Amino acid sequence: MNGKYTPPDPSLWSGRNSGQQEYLHEKVQLAEALGEETFQSDARSFALLGYACDEGVRRNGGRVGAAEGPDAIRKELGKMASHLSPKDEVIDLGNVCCIGGDVEETQKMLSELVAKIIHQGGFPVLLGGGHDISLAHYRGLRSTLPPSQSLGIINFDAHFDLRTHENGNHSGSPFYQIAEDCRKIDQPFQYLCLGIRREANPPELFRRARELGVEYLELKDFTLNRLEGVKKSLRGFLDTLDRVYVTVDMDGFSSAFSPGVSAASPMGFTPEIVLLCLKEILTSGKVMGLDVAETNPKYDRDQQTAKLAAGIIHYIMHEKSLL
Repeated sequence: MNGKYTPPDPSLWSGRNSGQQEYLHEKVQLAEALGEETFQSDARSFALLGYACDEGVRRNGGRVGAAEGPDAIRKELGKMASHLSPKDEVIDLGNVCCIGGDVEETQKMLSELVAKIIHQGGFPVLLGGGHDISLAHYRGLRSTLPPSQSLGIINFDAHFDLRTHENGNHSGSPFYQIAEDCRKIDQPFQYLCLGIRREANPPELFRRARELGVEYLELKDFTLNRLEGVKKSLRGFLDTLDRVYVTVDMDGFSSAFSPGVSAASPMGFTPEIVLLCLKEILTSGKVMGLDVAETNPKYDRDQQTAKLAAGIIHYIMHEKSLL
């Protein structure tokens, strides 16, 4: 794959041994890229694929280091207990890497692999890496759907990420670029952003969000004491969709929970409300793929951010296995 793909590293998967696949490092399988029969036809297959790229963060003026995020998440995920069914597969497909700062080519490769995962019956669980992962993930998912089916986006984030991209793709532009894609193919741009911080988004981005018809909840409204209103917004959004793509930006959490990100702030949401929302979203049966973005081990504290990202993935896989 022209030097931009690295196969899975078995040394990242270690932990307590049960001998009975009671920990995820014992259950995970490693597969280089995607063969013709990577996933079992009668299994629920969770496909882990890393986006080892932080060039988009650098272009957006953020702190680099998120290229190391995928492997840091794997290390924490492997230590966690597995309550998955014997028929559930967890397959590590390795990383797509950014070589020579070529974000666009890296995104293209990731999109192609996401499409292959879907065509072969897997469920993409992507590990970032900068939030420019979203443009690639969305394009890969969209390419597998007929024009008649809608694909919406739910983003847990402090930022709209609706900046323009005249000087190249970056971590602040993915959803603006998706809006452009939707316009070109005459598809509605359906985007819900949860946790927007007013001090982290200039008026220009609020205007753009309104112009593009973006639905959003500001941080003050994305709290546990307003949970029923949050769930109502989620249900209303999900009711308009055929399928949905979910992305969790780790910098949306308060730095009390998630210090290792490119743009940390003590102002942010809590893990609990995100997990409650994820349960609501999964219950719809419309989730097509999920990723976590912006984990930056360079600035992490006791691997707290990597552990939180791994915990979100653990939660998603186990809740989905119950459906």
